[in-house]
Amino acid sequence: MPHISLVRHGQANTQARDETSYDKLSPLGHQQAVWLGEHMRESGQTFQRVYSGSLRRHRETAQSMRADSFAEVVIDPRLNEFSYFDLARLMDEQYGLQVPSDREGFVSHLPQVLRAWERGKIHGAPESFEAFDTRVKAAIKDISAGDGHALVVTSGGLIGAVLRHTLDLDVDGWAKMCLAIQNTSVHRWQKVLGQPLLTQFNSISHLETPERHHAQTHL
Repeated sequence: MPHISLVRHGQANTQARDETSYDKLSPLGHQQAVWLGEHMRESGQTFQRVYSGSLRRHRETAQSMRADSFAEVVIDPRLNEFSYFDLARLMDEQYGLQVPSDREGFVSHLPQVLRAWERGKIHGAPESFEAFDTRVKAAIKDISAGDGHALVVTSGGLIGAVLRHTLDLDVDGWAKMCLAIQNTSVHRWQKVLGQPLLTQFNSISHLETPERHHAQTHL
């Protein structure tokens, strides 16, 4: 029975407003990943296969988790996030939708961006919605075809896309999923009788002791 544990990367550069500047872990992001890896090993979790997107924040999260202590880390660019900052910039240029400066602003901003992207309304997008959706489905199909429990280190948008397919969500539902997903949270997915099921969402057991509450972040 295929099992996949999807992990969102640690906190990245929260002050960034472009893809390149965002793509690195903050000191807290590294610490979140260290705690997650320790928690997994101390609780006896095992993974026969480990995958990571090729973005720097994915690779740094896997390294700080010591994910290679479970299995060799396979780098797969199909697990990379969509280019949110590029899409947001194009939405600003083409429709005057300003990029928010706080998390509250993203609550209304993200659904508008994803809705326009899905409908093909963002001209010059670095990747079409269809291309992103196709590569996510292909990556998860290939990973789920392997033997044993797989660990996948990726981004919130991609995890949200997997859950969107699993739960038959529309774009607004996908956006709500993305907004809820926390840094280094764990999401478990499996197939039962050929049907995909979500068995765990947004687990942050490694950050739930009082001295670690400050490390529960979304951006």
